Amino acid sequence: MHLWLVLMKAHRTLERHARRSIEPLGLGSSDFAILELLLHRGRQPVNAIGRRVDLTSGAITSAVDRLEAQGLVVRTADAEDRRTRFVSLTPKGTARIREVFRGHKRAMEGATRGLTTAERETLINLIKKLGRAADEQLARDDEE
Repeated sequence: MHLWLVLMKAHRTLERHARRSIEPLGLGSSDFAILELLLHRGRQPVNAIGRRVDLTSGAITSAVDRLEAQGLVVRTADAEDRRTRFVSLTPKGTARIREVFRGHKRAMEGATRGLTTAERETLINLIKKLGRAADEQLARDDEE
């Protein structure tokens, strides 16, 4: 239980740092998450975006509509499966997320400055291990 509380409190604080770095630049958390995903992973199916940034299908549709209206993303149909729609960054979207991400990266590096590089790597590996084990437990529980 103590581990959960410590992780939750750390997450809340880091989330505040993240919001402070992106909101003044006119992006909300979900819009930033979508644009950042597209910047680093390239064109994505709409449903994959929702899963990766933890948004419902309705929320992802609204977010993509909003980003598309701003000229930051474009939707295209899959040539092989017309039911599948892909989302990709426009040149304007690429420029925008690169600008915002630069400041966000600096802010998050500052927020984690209390750890050495080696400590960060260790923490990353431990949290990944914890997440994988928790996912496996959920899968086992779902099977029962």
